[in-house]
Order: sequence, then structure tokens, then C-alpha cells
Amino acid sequence: MHAPRTLPSAETAETAAAPSPRTTGRPFTAPIREKLAVALPHEPLLRNGHLLAMSSLVNAALGAVFWVLATHWYDERTVGLNYATISAATLLSTVGQLNLSDFLVRFVPAAGRHTRKLVLACYAAGIACSALAAVGFLLLVPRIAPGLDFLLTPVTGAFFVAYTAGYAIFALQDGALTGVRHPGWVVAENVIFAVVKILLLAVGAALTLFTGILISWAGALVVAVLVANVFLLRRAVPRHERQAPQTERPPRMVGYATADYAGSLFRMAAYSLVPLLVLNALGPAHNAYFSLAWIIGYIPYLLATNMGSSLIVEAAHAPGRLAQHTFRVLRHSAVFLALGAVAIVVAAPYVLSFFGPGYADQGTTLLRLLALSALPNLLVSVAVDVARMRRRLRMVVGLQLVLCALVLGLSHVLLPVLGLTGAGVAWLVAQCLVALYLLIWRSHWLPRSSENPS
Repeated sequence: MHAPRTLPSAETAETAAAPSPRTTGRPFTAPIREKLAVALPHEPLLRNGHLLAMSSLVNAALGAVFWVLATHWYDERTVGLNYATISAATLLSTVGQLNLSDFLVRFVPAAGRHTRKLVLACYAAGIACSALAAVGFLLLVPRIAPGLDFLLTPVTGAFFVAYTAGYAIFALQDGALTGVRHPGWVVAENVIFAVVKILLLAVGAALTLFTGILISWAGALVVAVLVANVFLLRRAVPRHERQAPQTERPPRMVGYATADYAGSLFRMAAYSLVPLLVLNALGPAHNAYFSLAWIIGYIPYLLATNMGSSLIVEAAHAPGRLAQHTFRVLRHSAVFLALGAVAIVVAAPYVLSFFGPGYADQGTTLLRLLALSALPNLLVSVAVDVARMRRRLRMVVGLQLVLCALVLGLSHVLLPVLGLTGAGVAWLVAQCLVALYLLIWRSHWLPRSSENPS
């Protein structure tokens, strides 16, 4: 960070304190951390955002390997149904974890000696509510998603509930690790998750298990959650409790969480309900084509999300620099997003062809439209994060509500007419309309240089 008085990131401090090569007991990860320290920006705002983005890119690359193998080892119908199941569980876990991952990013930096209590309370709420959401979904499967009726047996149903609850913890631990300024561990646990997932996929394929894809995700989830939380709760949280100031009070935090949760439901509904719309409108095979295009097209979205998380953490440590950090994130991220969008537009048919000719034929235009939609999404995503930091919670909810309504409404209308391309058009048009509003009325959300958010 440019301001000399702000606290250094925990990753930077840990690297600086690493023992010399001659010191016995030197961690085996020290060379990797030293190389990252040289390659990444020294400014914590960008450095931590880059680490979070690196986590997303590594996860996406290994995820692509996973789905290439899945499409070769399983038929299109099986891939489509398993992906729809995973999408449903992701949505339900998001509903159940009450958006407490973003809540932890916002409030852990200033939680002080109450950090462990805050993290564990969020975990408990996430497990309980996610399990209840999963049970409710299973009761409604015959009406809202009849294609997923294989989940209604006792064994697969219990498995689905456990997976949904575990995925809530997986999301919450990322928020906690980001809040304590250890984004490097977000990279590590996502690598663990991806690698174990691929290994278990091979086992499931060898055993010809119809639910092998879902089982591989669940097994990898268990490993990643255990490893990340050993570090988080035994090392990172105790250190943070000793160093971080306590400035936030529970009543204000609860009010914030309630409103922010309402907004997050709309955002995740837009992300997770479109696959179900595709499944119901076009069938399992087209849902498989959509799923792979969405996984790749969502990568630029993750860059905006990750930089926004870093923005919130650094603004929590230095509230007076929110305006400076906002413009820094917008300028810095726009360049990378533009380059990434151009690369995806050019490479779309070649990338999708790795999954099979049907994926390239059906998903190329969709993927290109999704990549272009990431450009206006940067403005939308940063505006939501700025509103969170300024406690403009009506704007937080309103922006995500409008985006959700536009995406789902347009997808519902356009899918029967344009096929999979309709989903891409829906995302691009929705993002452009919301971004246009933010550009015209930028004074409503952009902070002034002298502003200090309460």
C-alpha cells in the first residue's frame, strides 16, 4: 500500500520473517512464498487481490482438467445432471451460509480478540441453515427439478445434505482467510480441493458410479476444509487476535449482515438458477454445454470479485483511503479484464473443443457473450463492494435485485428462442444496463476523497 502507516499484509509479514536458508526447520513452502513476494505487487491492495485472483485461475485451470476428464469418462446426460446437482448445492449452501463469507471479509479485519468466536459462530450458522435449505430443496425436487429425482433415495439425499453443509464451510473459510490477510492460503486450499477432486473422479469412473462426479467434489471438500481450518484456527486467528484492533460492535454487524444477506441471495440466484432454467428448457445435454461455457466465462467475473474482497479488507484497515482504493482497483482490473475478454473471445472454440465437438458447436457464442459481459460486471461488482464498505445497504440489495431480475427474466424469454445463446445475451444485456445506470449516476455510489465510511 502507498500509505506508510497502514498495517502490512500478514502474507508480507510472514515472508519477511521467514528464516534464512541456513536455518533448520525452514518451512518447505518458503521458496514458493519468496518467489511470489518478488513476482507480486508490494502494495497489499493489489498483492492480496492478485493472490485471490491466482487462486481462482489455478482452480479454474484444474477445474477445466477435471471437466475434460469428466466429459471423456461420463456421457453428456450424466455430466449435465451432476453439474445441475452441484449448482443446486452451491446455491443452497449460499442461501444457508447467509452470505457470512462476505461478512467475514468485512468484519474480521477489526474483530480483534473476538475473531475466533466470530468465525466459529458463522460456521455453526452456516452448517445448520445450509442443511435445512438442502432438506427443503429435496422435498421440492419433484416440482422444481424433476430431472434430479435420483437424489430422493435415502443415501443420496443424506449425502446431498452433508455436501451442501460442507460447501458452506468451504466458502466461509475463504472469507475468514481473506479477512486475516492470508490470501495465499486461499490459493493453497483451492489447489488441494482441485487435485483431490481429480483423483477421486478417476476412482469414481473406474467404479462406474453414476454419482462419481458429485462424490469426487464431496471427498475433496472434506480434505480442503480440514487442512485450511487447521491453519486458520491454530495459527492465523490467534495471530490476528493479538494484532488487530477491535472497532466493530455486534449490533451494527448484525444489521449489516441481515441486509447484505438479502442482496447476496439475488446475486447467487442469478448465478445458480440459470443452469436449472437450461435443464428444464433444453435438457441435460444442453445443460452440460452451458455448464462448461459458464465455468470458463465466469473466470473474469472472479477477478472483479477477488479485487473487491481485497478492496474491502484494505479499506477496513484504512477507511479514509476508500476512494483512492476504489479508483485503483477499477483502473488496474479493467486492463486485465479487457485482455482476458479478448483472449476468451478468440480462443473460445478451441478451448471448448477439448471437451468434445458438441461443446464447441453449442457453446462458443455463449462463452464469447459471457466473456464480454465481464467488462460491465467490473463496474457493478466494485459498486456493490463500495456500497458495502459505506454501509449503503439499500444500494447493495437494489443492484443485485435488478441484476437478478434482468438475468432470469431475459433467460426465461430467450432460451426457447435462441437456445444457449439466449443465456449469454441475457447476461450481457443485464450487466450493460446496470453498468450504464452506475455510470450516469456515479455520484450516488462513488466515494469522495475526503469521505471516511462509518
